[in-house]
Amino acid sequence: MKTYIKFLTSIYFKSLLYVLGVMISLVFILNYLGELDFFQKIEIKTHFTIFLALLNSPTMIFDMSPFIFLIAVQVFFIKLFENSELVTLKYSGLKNSKIIRILMILSFISGILIITVFYYFSSNFKNLYLELKSPFTNDGKYLAVVTQNGLWIRDKINENTLVINSSIIRENNLIGNFITEFDKNYNVIRNIKSDKIDVSSKKWLIFDAKVYEGNNYENFKTLRIDTNFDLKKINSLYSNLSSLNLFELFELRQNYKKLNYSITDVDLQLLKLVSLPVFLVLMSLFSSILMLRIKHLSNTTFQIALGLFFSVLIYYFNNFFYVLGSTEKLGEHYAIFIPLVILSFINLIMLNKINEK
Repeated sequence: MKTYIKFLTSIYFKSLLYVLGVMISLVFILNYLGELDFFQKIEIKTHFTIFLALLNSPTMIFDMSPFIFLIAVQVFFIKLFENSELVTLKYSGLKNSKIIRILMILSFISGILIITVFYYFSSNFKNLYLELKSPFTNDGKYLAVVTQNGLWIRDKINENTLVINSSIIRENNLIGNFITEFDKNYNVIRNIKSDKIDVSSKKWLIFDAKVYEGNNYENFKTLRIDTNFDLKKINSLYSNLSSLNLFELFELRQNYKKLNYSITDVDLQLLKLVSLPVFLVLMSLFSSILMLRIKHLSNTTFQIALGLFFSVLIYYFNNFFYVLGSTEKLGEHYAIFIPLVILSFINLIMLNKINEK
């Protein structure tokens, strides 16, 4: 490896680790304050809230990674400007475009490591975080999951618990259902079998129900039961996909298809992960061009503030298209890749005469 590549790589990763350290500290503090606020009326040990804040931090760091890279590249160039090393490299025949190319390669490699290694651990930590916090939330008494055997719901009404299994979701209905109702001691009260349940409200309407109690059963043309779920709530329970690693996301996607459930959110999450290395490259390129064009500004604080301003701008722009995708007003691929194409176009325009800067 050439000496200048080792030199630039060293500065790049030092800058990245510096920004990462600052961001981890800020994220942890914000998470810890959030946990303190959440548990203010619940008696809990301090180390538990600290542990929860630590578990939740990697997911937030992952979501912030494009902007961490943008700021890290800014810090990289600030270090080169301060010691006039950029001028030295230029006189040695190293063009700005060559430096940018090295940064793009390093960002791409870092992106691959993030989605294969870091995301695996962050998703597992997030999953553990949700498991530990769930008993203290209002939703702790009920649960919905999708498996190869369909949709499973555990619901608690008063002192009784319902366990529901359904094969398919079709419009407002659950198809192929079996419900078991338990008392507070988990003794079976009754079983209900039905091919169709209308779940458009929390008072479910069960059609052609066969109710088993003990050794006897009775048929009902229609039967109503109270639950904490309606179709909207069922659809919203699978929104926290950041707690699933890549393999689990692919498995969940297959299970959703079997259940006839919308796979839009899963596809968006997968596309977001797959496109992350490209996004990091584009953010690093944007930051590099920005710094080379404003290097005449000696105020480092203003340079970083400008980077933060563009970070916020890009975040909301990205989020706007993501929402369009999640609400199915725009195709998943368009929702993820249109912002990347626009950012690429902006970078191409700004690249003009970059070696003269």
